[in-house]
Formats: sequence, structure tokens, C-alpha cells
Amino acid sequence: MTLNEKIAADITSAMKAKDAPRLSALRMLKAAVMNKEVEKGRSLEDSEVLQVVASLVKQRRDSIEQFSNAGRTDLVEKETGEIAILEAYLPPAVPPEEIDAAVAAAIAESGATSAKDMGKVMKAVMPKLAGRNVDGRAVNEAVRRKLGA
Repeated sequence: MTLNEKIAADITSAMKAKDAPRLSALRMLKAAVMNKEVEKGRSLEDSEVLQVVASLVKQRRDSIEQFSNAGRTDLVEKETGEIAILEAYLPPAVPPEEIDAAVAAAIAESGATSAKDMGKVMKAVMPKLAGRNVDGRAVNEAVRRKLGA
């Protein structure tokens, strides 16, 4: 069963269970996947669907930050619930120790010594963690710590 088929099946089960918040989040995900398919002109592979899910999670996190700054706790709760639903489709998050190890290896191979070399390190480390559920901010912070920025 492809990820796209799983999403469609989960939409059906959410309808039957009358789970409105879950149904809303899944429909939003399905619409985003369909938009990407139209953009590409073909059906998406599972890895591409995962990229769509990851981008939606990132959007929700950004929205939470904005809503909490504005004091909109009702919208923060809604977005947090959507993140929980969407993250079920993502692989498990990369542990911080693994991020640190990848950053250390990228620093060693790129010969980075200061914060000025941060771009080189990021370009080296992100492909190593590609295809896995990794937060770019966490990688960025790990690079800053290691380079002493």
C-alpha cells in the first residue's frame, strides 16, 4: 500500500468515525499532495509524499510560533493537533546524537574551522540526513554549537 493509498484509507476511516479534526487535517494533506501531483504532472512516489508531509509540518510549526506570539491559544491547539496527525506519516525523527555525529563528520571532511564555514558544513551534512525526518533548525543549531558560533 503506497502512502497516498494509506492517506485515502485514513480519510475514509476518519469519515466513518466522525473525527472532524483528523478528517480536516487529512483532507488538507490530500489536497497538498494532489497539488504537487498536478505541478509535477504525474503521481508522486512515497518519498515525494513524505516531503509534502514534512513541509506541511514545518508550516504548522511556523504558524504555532506566530499564533503564540499573538496570544491565539485556540489556533495553537488546532495546529498542534494537526502536527500530531501529520507526523504519524513521517519516519521517526533522527536522534540528536546522530545529528551531532553527522555534523562532526561534515566538519571534518569540509575542513571547517569557524562560523564563516557554516554554509559549507550545512551543504555537506544535509545530504547525509536526506530522506529522514530531520529538522533543519536542529541541524543548524548543532553546526553552530560545533563551530562555536
